[in-house]
Amino acid sequence: MGYSRFALLCGLIFLVLNPVYGDVSYSIPEEMKRGSVIGNIAKDLGLDLGRLSARKARIDTEDNGVKYCGINLNTGELIVQERIDREGLCAKKASCVLKQELVLENPLELHRISIRVQDINDNSPQFKEESLKFEIHESAVKGARFLLDEAHDGDIGENAVQGYSLQQNDHFKLNVNTKGGGRKYGELVLDKELDREDKKEIMLLLSAFDGGSPQRSGTVVIHVTVLDANDNVPVFSQTVYKASLPENSPLDTLVITVSATDADEGMYGEVTYGFDHVSDENQVFSLNPKTGEVKVAGSIDYEKESSYEMQISAKDGLGLASYATLIIEITDINDNAPVIHLKSLTNPIPENVSPGTEVGIINVQDRDSENNRQVRCSIQQNVPFKLVPSIKNYYSLVTTGQLDRELVSDYNITITATDEGSPPLSSSKTVQLSVADINDNPPVFEEQSYSAYVTENNKPGSTLCSVTARDPDWRQNGTVIYSLLAGEVNGAPVSSYLSVNGDTGVIHAVRSFDYEQFRSFKVHVMARDNGSPPLSSNVTVSVFISDVNDNSPQILYPAPEGNSFMTELVPKAAHGGSLVSKVIAVDADSGQNAWLSYQIVKSTDPGLFTIGLHSGEIRTQRDISESDSMKQNLIVSVKDNGQPSLSATCSMYLLISDNLAEVPELKDISYDEKNSKLTSYLIIALVSVSTFFLTFIIIILGVRFCRRRKPRLLFDGAVAIPSAYLPPNYADVDGTGTLRSAYNYDAYLTTGSRTSDFKFVTSYNDNTLPADQTLRKSPSDFADVFGDCDGSPEVGTLSYQ
Repeated sequence: MGYSRFALLCGLIFLVLNPVYGDVSYSIPEEMKRGSVIGNIAKDLGLDLGRLSARKARIDTEDNGVKYCGINLNTGELIVQERIDREGLCAKKASCVLKQELVLENPLELHRISIRVQDINDNSPQFKEESLKFEIHESAVKGARFLLDEAHDGDIGENAVQGYSLQQNDHFKLNVNTKGGGRKYGELVLDKELDREDKKEIMLLLSAFDGGSPQRSGTVVIHVTVLDANDNVPVFSQTVYKASLPENSPLDTLVITVSATDADEGMYGEVTYGFDHVSDENQVFSLNPKTGEVKVAGSIDYEKESSYEMQISAKDGLGLASYATLIIEITDINDNAPVIHLKSLTNPIPENVSPGTEVGIINVQDRDSENNRQVRCSIQQNVPFKLVPSIKNYYSLVTTGQLDRELVSDYNITITATDEGSPPLSSSKTVQLSVADINDNPPVFEEQSYSAYVTENNKPGSTLCSVTARDPDWRQNGTVIYSLLAGEVNGAPVSSYLSVNGDTGVIHAVRSFDYEQFRSFKVHVMARDNGSPPLSSNVTVSVFISDVNDNSPQILYPAPEGNSFMTELVPKAAHGGSLVSKVIAVDADSGQNAWLSYQIVKSTDPGLFTIGLHSGEIRTQRDISESDSMKQNLIVSVKDNGQPSLSATCSMYLLISDNLAEVPELKDISYDEKNSKLTSYLIIALVSVSTFFLTFIIIILGVRFCRRRKPRLLFDGAVAIPSAYLPPNYADVDGTGTLRSAYNYDAYLTTGSRTSDFKFVTSYNDNTLPADQTLRKSPSDFADVFGDCDGSPEVGTLSYQ
């Protein structure tokens, strides 16, 4: 109730001090309830109420002690957070100021708050002893004074002890005096002489009261024993004793020795020392009652109390006393290392923050005084951070360079604070900072380009190769996804040829490849990460198709088309080594798979003709004799050089004759029973016309032959092969059995009259005869020569000039 009445009377006093520096001061009574409003600090400082939460507004203390106040971020009001007891904070000090700080970030602001705590009357006066004992000689004269122990009141000012009152009695009255500093004390004054024989003991009640409202009081019983006379009081050697003591002095350290003397003898001259004030629960000093030695009895801490002032009494055996003042000054030593407090920290830090960005706020406190509390802060040199002094004892931790999570993902920053004491003390605090990843690295392929080799006729789905890209970023920013870039291969989309596994980068064939269609192609693979926005890079993959021997040689001449077969006429006068004909073949494969070799696997006369192993040229091995069979049938095998090798065969039909008259009647090989009569008539007509024509030719040739002294009987069987015989995509390679530029042939064929015309042009070799003869013959003329076989023959003859 006393507190409430005082609060209503005092109210809440608000003062703003030094507005330029952002300091504010309030005055409140002690013992306000938690949650009570002290003032609207946001309004008083002109702060933006809406940004208090964003700026992390908070109440802090200079020495990181108890936070008695807090701030309501919604209303900006400064409220009581912890019990505020003025006596516990400031004891008997006349002025009690509680210092708090308002800290805001982004940017860093510091506003000092001074809260003046007003005293309320919440403590009653108390006496040190439960009873005060006096022994007074009956010889004491009227007006004799006896000093009473001072009552102690935890409050100050008007709420402290204001006076004393003594219970009504016949012998004593009370005299109230004031000491230096305004403290009240009482003296017991003898108003009527004592008579020990009348009354040996007197009981009195002494009351002490304060000036608070409502008024509080305390009482003590005074026990007076009447004795014989003692006419001398103890006398101190000094009225004021002063001593200096360093803090942290060990227990039982001698501080000072006080002394008082009494002129009386015996028990009247025995002096006893004692402290005259109400001691704290934890007594800091002890006083030997016999020797007067003052020693350390508790912890001496300059930061808690820098000086002590005490009243010492000296009493003789009969209770006469005198008093002296003891003042002990505590000297500071550097016994407190700086304390580092992390007030704010941004963690993790994005790796793309610019240099100079504030990431943390550090506060350093040192409880020592003067030079002992001057502090220097530093951090190690191998990190991209530095400490920038800010307001008062605050430091900002800022970046000094560009961060890269891929190089360093975590930093352990050691902050060291060292004071200026002797010897200096220091402390360290390690702050762990993590660097948050951003997608700043595209995937990088391990190779600049990739090559894949695959044999043709591969199975769809087979693996060609794999590509690998690395992304040093973290988590989804470092997750690599592979894909094929859109494109075409031979006019078809690249996806119809290849596919890539998006997770592993393994490239598979979608179809089977054919070396004869294309031998290589290029595709582009993209590696993309999963960041936002995603980053990517490309690489070229070259696919090379290797040939396998999957194509048999194809014989172009003699032509296998239809049911016809080619027939060559060989003059009887042909010498050994003469070119008779040539087998022309090609192979769609390449390399050694297209190297062709020729071999006569079957012939009518094995020793008459030979064929070039790689050229396919059919030549006579010896001169033709009369005993040689007119009809010669050669079966030629053409084989490539692949593993395993593939081959093809063809038949070559040769007639050894100088004129058609020597050619026996041939029947149509593909004779049809239904058309036999028609065929016979045609053969007869053809033979008749041919005989007439040959006779004419023989006459002309005979005339020319007679003009020659020695006729050249070499035969050139060069046959012209039209370019239309050559299939597409065939290479013209020397020495592989395909066409060579050294052999050029002209052919004149008529296909609509069931006859074939050949013109043997001038030879390109020295050992061949020029020939200019055209043969027309019905297919039925060769039936008897070659027997039954499919196709109609085509015959060429040769005459000499």
